[in-house]
Amino acid sequence: MSTTPSPAASANAAGGARISLAFRPNLTTRIVIYLILAYAVFAATQLGFSWERFASGLGNGGKFLARMFPPDVSKGDILWGGIKETLQIAVLASLFGILFSLPIGLMGARNLMPAWISWPARAFVSICRSLHPVIVAILFVKAVGFGALAGILALIVASIGFIGKLFAEAIEEISIKQVEAIRATGASFMNVILFGVLPQVLSRFVGFSTYQLDSNLRNSTMVGIVGAGGVGGVLFSAFQRFDYDFVLTILLTIITIIVVGELLANSVKKVFNV
Repeated sequence: MSTTPSPAASANAAGGARISLAFRPNLTTRIVIYLILAYAVFAATQLGFSWERFASGLGNGGKFLARMFPPDVSKGDILWGGIKETLQIAVLASLFGILFSLPIGLMGARNLMPAWISWPARAFVSICRSLHPVIVAILFVKAVGFGALAGILALIVASIGFIGKLFAEAIEEISIKQVEAIRATGASFMNVILFGVLPQVLSRFVGFSTYQLDSNLRNSTMVGIVGAGGVGGVLFSAFQRFDYDFVLTILLTIITIIVVGELLANSVKKVFNV
């Protein structure tokens, strides 16, 4: 008596065969995977990594965390001064970074601008994206001195690097038919931008801007560590004094600010249907 496999079993068998064939790595993929794993092992041996060191680090970390509790709330005036400066740095850097990114991103759009304009604009954006905000903050601290101005300038550069690139790419993805229709009416270049380009990218630009504000809130705490103002300087000073209970208070405050900023950003995105 012959047994005929059911259609479901045949489909499962065929699907399994297709899946195994689809995800079976070829010789080149296997060589690349093995090389990556071999280099990872080699790198671990060169960086002084050991399980003994890791185990001792867990013990030291436990002692460090124990010294952080309970959090110290007696230095509220010092904390509030750093938090207020951090918020000012983040808001000002985001505002000016967004304003500068609009024309730079527009000039970097290759579907609207000739090559002699778009390529220098894109090169400038790439330069702004090349260095971490902390490194840029160090450069501005050397240039303009310690304080919030260095932090604002550093985060403006970071904002241009992020928003300028994404804004240019968003413009390059628009429907050119709407732009050509407005051009056919004899509209000026600015009217083409206002009525043919911006309506198509406005929601995405709002999303970019809210994300950058959230990013600047985080980065403004880091640039303060190198003397560029904000709560990062207060945090670094607390670490130097081994004032770990106050460190925990600062960290919890920073987390709260980031969470509140995320909630506000989500509210703005809902308004603009992002």
